[in-house]
Amino acid sequence: MSVEITTGPPEVRVPVRTEATDTVGTAEAVLSKRTGAPVRLADAEDLGGSDRSVVMRVRIAESPFELPRTVVVKHYGECPSEARSDPFAHEAASCQLTTALPPEARVGPELIAHDATERLLVLEDLGRGSTLADVLFADDSRVAERALLAWARALGRLHSTTAGCEADFDALMRRLGAKSWTDPVADDIVRSASELPELLSQVLGVDTSPGMVERLDAATELLKSSRYRAFSPSDICPDNSLVTGSSGVRFLDFEWGCVRDVAMDAAYLQYPFPSSWCSYALPDNLAESMLSTWRSEIAEVWPELDDDEVLLPRLFDAQLLWVWVSTWWFLPRTGETDRPIDLHMPSPRRSTALVDRWRHLRADAVAADLDDVADFADQVVDALVDRFGAGALHLQPYPAFRTE
Repeated sequence: MSVEITTGPPEVRVPVRTEATDTVGTAEAVLSKRTGAPVRLADAEDLGGSDRSVVMRVRIAESPFELPRTVVVKHYGECPSEARSDPFAHEAASCQLTTALPPEARVGPELIAHDATERLLVLEDLGRGSTLADVLFADDSRVAERALLAWARALGRLHSTTAGCEADFDALMRRLGAKSWTDPVADDIVRSASELPELLSQVLGVDTSPGMVERLDAATELLKSSRYRAFSPSDICPDNSLVTGSSGVRFLDFEWGCVRDVAMDAAYLQYPFPSSWCSYALPDNLAESMLSTWRSEIAEVWPELDDDEVLLPRLFDAQLLWVWVSTWWFLPRTGETDRPIDLHMPSPRRSTALVDRWRHLRADAVAADLDDVADFADQVVDALVDRFGAGALHLQPYPAFRTE
C-alpha cells in the first residue's frame, strides 16, 4: 500500500514504491537495445537507493562496443497515480538536458541510456569520492571551505550554461509523459503561504501581520517567469553533491530537477541548505564568499546580477520564501516533539535550525530597511525560544568548522 507523508521537503513525501525486481537483467536489456548487441553486467553493488528506486553500480562484463568499465543503474518503481509529480520523469529529462551540454560544462553524470517503460536510467559512474556532506562532517576546515566554494562554482556554471532552457526541458518532460514539471518546492511555497499563518498562531501564538503577508505575496513573484531562470537540480543538498579531484563538484540525484529563478538556488547556499537534514551554521563571511563565487560564474550571462541593487532584493525574496516554507515543513505541530530534522542522520533540532534561519532573516531585513519583516522575525524567534527553550538559540557549525 502506498504511504504519503504530507509535510516535509518533496523528497520525503513520495509514496512508497513496490520493490523493483531484476534491476540488473532490466539494465542489460536496456543497454542491449541501446547498443544493438548483447551486453552483460556483473558485480552489482547496492548504492543504497531509497523508497523510490534501486541504485546499483555494475561492471560491464561483456559488450561488443566501447562502454565505461562501470556504470550506475537507477531503477524506479511505479509512480502512483495520486502522486503530483514523477521523480523518474524529472530525473530522465534533467539528465538528457545536462548530458547535451559540452563535456567541460557538465556538472552531473552523463546519461548513457534510459527506458521510460522500464523506468530505468543508466548513468556515468562518477566514482567513490566524498560527498560534500562527508567533507563538512570531517575535521579539515580548509578542505571544507574549498569544497563549498567549488559547490558554488559548479552551481553557477550550471545556471550559466542552462539559461533559457525552459522550452527544452518542458519538451523533454512532455515526451516522457509527465503530467507536471513544475518545481515541487514552488508548489509547497504556495501552499505554505496560506497555511503557515494559522500554524504559527496555533503553535507559537504569533499572528502574521498584514505587512508580512504583503511582503510574502511580493516575494512569490520569483516563482513566475522571469529572464533569470535556468535549470536547477532542486535538491542540491550536501549528500547529493560529489566532491571530485579533477571535475570540481558534480551534482547527483535530479529527481526534482526543474527550471526556476536562479535566486532560489543562490539563497539556498546562503542559509544554508534549508530543505536538508544537513543544515548547520557556516563561519562568518563564508556564505558571502560562496555567493561571490556563484556570481562570478553567472555574470557573463546576466551581468546585471553583479549589481547589488538588482541581485540583493531578489535574493532577499528567495531567502524569505525558503525560511517560510522550511518553517511550514519543520515546525513541530501541537503534540509533536522537537525532534531532529532527520532521525537517522546527525541533524540539528528543528527548532534550533528554524531560530537560526529567522535570526538571519531578521538581520537581512534590517539591512534592507524592511522593518515589518524584521519585527515579525523577532516575534517568531522569541516565540520559538519560549516554546522550545534557550537551547534553540545555539546552532552549531558543521563539524569541519568546530574549534573544540
